[in-house]
Amino acid sequence: MSTIDDLPPLRTVIATHDIAAKKSLGQNFLLDLNLTAKIARMAGDLTKADVLEVGPGPGGLTRGLLAEGARRVLAVEKDARCLPALAEIAARYPGRLEVVNADALELDATSYLTPPIKICANLPYNVGTELLVRWLTPPVWPPVWESLTLMFQREVAQRIVAAPGSKTYGRLAILSQWRTDAGIVLDLPPEAFTPAPKVSSAVVHLKALPAPRFAADADVLNRVVAAAFNQRRKMLRSSLKGVAPDIEDRLTAAGIKPTERAEQISVEGFCALAREVARA
Repeated sequence: MSTIDDLPPLRTVIATHDIAAKKSLGQNFLLDLNLTAKIARMAGDLTKADVLEVGPGPGGLTRGLLAEGARRVLAVEKDARCLPALAEIAARYPGRLEVVNADALELDATSYLTPPIKICANLPYNVGTELLVRWLTPPVWPPVWESLTLMFQREVAQRIVAAPGSKTYGRLAILSQWRTDAGIVLDLPPEAFTPAPKVSSAVVHLKALPAPRFAADADVLNRVVAAAFNQRRKMLRSSLKGVAPDIEDRLTAAGIKPTERAEQISVEGFCALAREVARA
């Protein structure tokens, strides 16, 4: 039952508009409106921010964001079946919700938004990681957004917050932890969703740092990290030999043993190596 506004419960909305979740679109709907409002609160004070939401579906999180006082919400939805339900929410919150029927991977959402900007979304499983990487690698830093509050499969969430030495530590952890403070703020079991996925989910909150944690050229760092983890079982002197002809010297100058493997190197270590590679 809805307890955050006077619109119908989400199960009623889905039945009324015949919005069955599509696996091809990575859809799993979160129907508990108290839970969607809780996720919205994890994005912080929304009253003075524009919020970008990707994949709103029938609008559960959208309603949570608006009920929690978001100044304005831009909801980007690829599935045209959801538009009538979202239009009903827009009518309930006049002037505060704009819905764009588009693919988020092809849309420049910043042109619709006024800073400060927060991004809060139950991301479709099939595009979530790609969107996160794009948001973490803009041409300039700090980015246009202040924070990301995003739901992922728990496995992806663990990769974002992973520490060196763990099996889940990799490129996603380095990109996230280099430029943001990242943490898992909520775990969600499969049964919280309709249809229930086969895996658990988690909400991750990432707050943009005013400057990267350690100095490094973003392009060089991305190139070094990608090469290192593409062959993560190999020693760095082997996996990175295509990055620089004197890679063993660059590794040593960065304080890294050439015999170490990618998962053993901290974010600071990779940044030091990126500086050495750029200098060379």
